[in-house]
Amino acid sequence: MASHQALLIIDYTNDFVADKGALTCGEPGQAIDENIVKLADYMRKDGDWVWFPTDLHVPFDHYHPETKLFPAHNVSDTWGRELYGKTGDWYEKNAGKETVKEFAKTRYSAFAGTDLDLRLRERGVDTVHLVGVCTDICVLHTAIDAYDLGYKIVIHKSCVASFNQAGHDWALNHFENVLGAKVVK
Repeated sequence: MASHQALLIIDYTNDFVADKGALTCGEPGQAIDENIVKLADYMRKDGDWVWFPTDLHVPFDHYHPETKLFPAHNVSDTWGRELYGKTGDWYEKNAGKETVKEFAKTRYSAFAGTDLDLRLRERGVDTVHLVGVCTDICVLHTAIDAYDLGYKIVIHKSCVASFNQAGHDWALNHFENVLGAKVVK
């Protein structure tokens, strides 16, 4: 029986999480690694989809809006774009399974310019669980699009992190009070 839930592990890469990452949130991002792995294990064993929407950039793309905002990050075929830590190990171990998939995204939202909505609807998914980084950027924009597309949204507080605590806290409040998301431990 197909699951109606999908876990989206957003942008959990070396550039966003590792100490030497180009645009790292550092310790807050590193602290959620084991929690993400536990949740991924739980959801995969329960038959849920576990997908990794992962930021992808090309060098010197002067037309991409992020070029003016952030240093180069998640550049194709670099260490920075590889999945971080134990979560990366989990993906490598489970990549061949039907319910586990990584795909590229080029904007903050995992829905923008991708076929994510189509793929979720094909599978009868009506609930998305969002984890990863950064709470107030890519996780937030993915949640807004999920809301606009009519998905139920679950945010796992112990599995999201950001560059600063104020932005993180603001986003958690926004998820719950503006998007009607369920924020769980």
